[in-house]
Amino acid sequence: MSSTAQLSAKDRIAALLDDNSFVEVGALVTKRSTDFNLQQKEVPADGVITGYGLIDGSLVYVYSQDAAAMNGSIGEMHAKKIANLYDLALKVGAPIIGLVDCAGLRLQEATDALAGFGEIYRKQTLASGVIPQITAVFGQCGGGLAVAASLSDFVLMEGKSAKLFVNAPNVLAGNYADRCDNGAAKFHYEAGNVDYVGEDEASVLSAVRELITILPSNNEDDASYEECTDDLNRLTASFAAELGDTSLALKDISDNGFFIEAKAGYAKEMVTGFIRLNGMTVGAVANRKEIADEEGKVSEKFDGTLTAAGCYKAEKFVKFCDAFGIPVLTLTNVTGYQATLAAEKAVANAAAKLTYAFANATVAKVNVILEKAYGSAYITMNSKHIGADLVFALEGAEVGTMDAKLAAQIMYADEKNAEVKAAKAAEYAELQQSAVSAAKRGYVDAIIPAESVRKQLIYAFDMLFTKRESRPSKKHGTV
Repeated sequence: MSSTAQLSAKDRIAALLDDNSFVEVGALVTKRSTDFNLQQKEVPADGVITGYGLIDGSLVYVYSQDAAAMNGSIGEMHAKKIANLYDLALKVGAPIIGLVDCAGLRLQEATDALAGFGEIYRKQTLASGVIPQITAVFGQCGGGLAVAASLSDFVLMEGKSAKLFVNAPNVLAGNYADRCDNGAAKFHYEAGNVDYVGEDEASVLSAVRELITILPSNNEDDASYEECTDDLNRLTASFAAELGDTSLALKDISDNGFFIEAKAGYAKEMVTGFIRLNGMTVGAVANRKEIADEEGKVSEKFDGTLTAAGCYKAEKFVKFCDAFGIPVLTLTNVTGYQATLAAEKAVANAAAKLTYAFANATVAKVNVILEKAYGSAYITMNSKHIGADLVFALEGAEVGTMDAKLAAQIMYADEKNAEVKAAKAAEYAELQQSAVSAAKRGYVDAIIPAESVRKQLIYAFDMLFTKRESRPSKKHGTV
């Protein structure tokens, strides 16, 4: 239930949309069921306000659940209003935003309410990859509604009062809310179920607005641009010092430092988010070795390997970008796969999914090798071999199977002379491990200085703007 400190359902819509732009649809719709004395209960708008309006001048559809009307519970007509809104959004190709504050299924309507959940799920499935779907959670989002939230493209939560769960903490064997609140925003943020957590409702609504301004309205819209006021030939002198924390590197190369990170609290060794290059929205996927602040102080380090969580995080992001025609940039700096017993349970499957996502994507794909690109983990990270359109490497970058010294030890295992092994390692590094040797074989298109990355990427994506690429005719893949 909403507390008095929270905004009402109508106030949330007003705060989200441009001033005086909201038009309500289905305002008089209410429950039909009379079971369990429901005819005696007044349920305005059946607990959900639906309609359309503008965000920064762009059309969006929005529904906002009203916790003051039967706790915002979902009944037959409540669900039909949301399903009808999806129909409208699909017809015109506009994003749909759900502002969630709901006690869950309306028990008095039982199977009718369950049917309503199913109808919402089906509409979300039909809309997936056609229009962006954003869910913002402000109050309760439990049971079947948690599934609906996860069917959307982006999930945002208010950090204090919002709860997201399939099973409430107190019904889990051996658990209770004070021990582990599996409904809390922090829990789901770190689990990768939530893209953004805001301090209050205003910050969440502001984040939704920002997302809408950078995303296309639908899968056929190529208008996710804004006028670029940054220097297209600006050099990035600090880029070389930001290779460890690629979130800083992405901000550096983006127009005016613009960067929206997705799922920042999950799999921190992999960075995913949106930047702008020459005003164009670009999806970015980057390996990360450390977390540093703007002053370079490091707070956390990673081992430079691909993890299962990192692959899952990147895979979903790449598939979203491909569905909506958003070009993809990768910053590759990987030495292999995470080597632990726990990782072995999932990393092959996760890496296969990420490999498939990159190889299957038909949008413009550009890769920049920062420092090291070793083994099949390098292949997975949007390499030329699985379909990258252009691959750049920074000066001094290494591309190969493994560290040269280790390769020499394996190839010359019987050699006792350390100097001979060192010489062979140096030879291997020159012939088989350098970006120069990869470029000679056509696996790297250009070796560039770190300070020129921004302008090189702008030229590359501008050149690839009209890219067209077909795939074999099939219903869908199975990975």
